[in-house]
Amino acid sequence: MAIFCQRCGTELPVSARFCSNCGAVVPAATYTPGRPLVRPIVGRQIGGVCIGLSQAYGWDVGLVRIFAAIGLFFSGGLVAVAYVAGWIGIPEEQIARP
Repeated sequence: MAIFCQRCGTELPVSARFCSNCGAVVPAATYTPGRPLVRPIVGRQIGGVCIGLSQAYGWDVGLVRIFAAIGLFFSGGLVAVAYVAGWIGIPEEQIARP
């Protein structure tokens, strides 16, 4: 998939940061999530909220879990309420049946 310079219209490779023709800065591509926001069956520790968020947005699951644990102690319970809300509100991944 190629991208095009917004200034001169030259076709550029995806990894380009500057236009090779006019030198204009190429804006960073927007991130599109790789998976829908679901709580997966495999890899969950408690409710699957952290791994679901990390897979949907492309974050490292270890960092999400560390931030959730730190936030649990320093937020006065707000992260715990958000986790329970995510546990209830984020749908569980469907098992594929033949």
